[in-house]
Parts: sequence; structure tokens; C-alpha cells
Amino acid sequence: MQRAIDVHIHLSERQDDLLQYFAKRNGLTYTLEELLGSMRRHHVEHGLLLSPPLKGGSSLPNEEIIGLCQKSEGMLSPVVTVEPSKKQVGMALKLAEEHRRDVKAFKVRLGYVKASAEDPVFLGLYEYAEDEGLPVLFHTGDTATSNGDLMRSHPLTLDHLANEREELPIVLCHFGNPWFEVVAELIYKHPNVYTDISGLTIDGGKYSQKFAAWLARKVSEAIYFAGGAEKVIFGTDYPITDYSDAFALVKSLGVGKADRERILWRNARKVFKL
Repeated sequence: MQRAIDVHIHLSERQDDLLQYFAKRNGLTYTLEELLGSMRRHHVEHGLLLSPPLKGGSSLPNEEIIGLCQKSEGMLSPVVTVEPSKKQVGMALKLAEEHRRDVKAFKVRLGYVKASAEDPVFLGLYEYAEDEGLPVLFHTGDTATSNGDLMRSHPLTLDHLANEREELPIVLCHFGNPWFEVVAELIYKHPNVYTDISGLTIDGGKYSQKFAAWLARKVSEAIYFAGGAEKVIFGTDYPITDYSDAFALVKSLGVGKADRERILWRNARKVFKL
């Protein structure tokens, strides 16, 4: 029986959630009940819940994420999304401090916000995260909207931050897709840099099968370059990718049983202190 921890889940109870489109495309009702049921069926013992994007460019308020986690029967823990303003950073850190037993990480939406990873506005966030040993997740790679800023979401923009803050756990979301080789170098080079495989498996149109094979090859080759899967973490990006497709990707990787276990749950337990 497989065991897993999902470090990248989205959910809301709002119709202005932009991910409703992906939920409908995947035949999902996109409710807390459905999510928890799917996690149980696939033996996903725990998940990290992140704010989904809303119409208008903002993200779901962190308070609503915490509320959903409190109704999850202990199966979900919150990740606090941090927006690039002094006020928003302060509010996020205050909320994290109030819920310090529950919050497992922070998230910065590179490519969706008008700030880079090294913007001074995030200085307080990084200092707090370092002091508390909390990872910061960064969106990297392709964006779900056509007006996303790829210059800011390119994974190489995290290299200097990782150099300057060696005690800050950094997680590059989505393996930097399509810049898998860059992420392979970053997780190889920096002891404090990790990546997740969330949101990679999507509808590839008429080339779906070829895309799935290409994806498995790219991720596998990145793991070979890094010398192992110690820095690779399982995530779905639910509802963008469902559990069946996410597990199919892990199964198709050219890695051994020990590395597959690291990806599915061991690395997450270590990095997020679960």
C-alpha cells in the first residue's frame, strides 16, 4: 500500500476561485468533503493547503485557508500566502504567529505578483521563516494565466536568495516547469533548496501520452543529475492535477523504491516537520 503526503493543495468555497475551471475540467466538485475523501482513498495521510487565485488577481484570504484546515479533521495544515506589500507581509506574519502550531510554511506567488524573490518587501518574511525553520514555497515556471511574468517566475531568480540565506528552506514549486534542468542544478547546488512535482500532469491535448512520457523523462533526468531524490517532494496542485495522474507520474519515474518513498512522503515529513 502506497503512502503519501501532498504538500501542494488548493481549495476554497468561493465561485470567484479561478481554479474552478480546472476542477470542472477534471470532473471534480472541488469541495472539502471531496478532497478529504480522495485523500483517504489514495492513502494521502496529510496535506498542505494553499490559497487559490481569485478573479481580479488576488488570492484567497489566509484566514479562510486556516478555517478550512480546522474543518479537515487534522488532515490539512495551512500554508500562509504572502503578498508583496509591507502591510500584507505584516498581516501574514501576525497570522502565522497566532497559529504557530498549525502553520507549516509560507508561499510567494512569483510571476503573479509585481515583485521578485529578492524584493526588500520580503525581508521580514525571510527572517521570520529562518528563525522558525519554516519553508518558503515559491511559484516557479509556467503561469496559469497568459499575463503571468515569466522573468520573475524563472527558477534561476532564486539562486542568489539561496546564496544569501543558507538557513532558509526554499521550495521551488512545479519543478520550475519547463526549466527542469535549472531546478536540477539548484537542488544539487544548494543544501537548502527543494522542489515539488505539483501541477505537472495536465491535459496534453492530442499529444497527452507523449507529453506524459516526456514529463517522466525530464523529472527522472533531473533526479539523476541531482544524484538522488532527496530534494524532490510530492504534490498535486489539486484541483489542477488529480491524485490518479499525480501517482501515475511518480510510478513512471525511472527511480528505485527508496527514492519513490522519499518523493511520496519521507522528504515532506522532514522538510515540513510533519
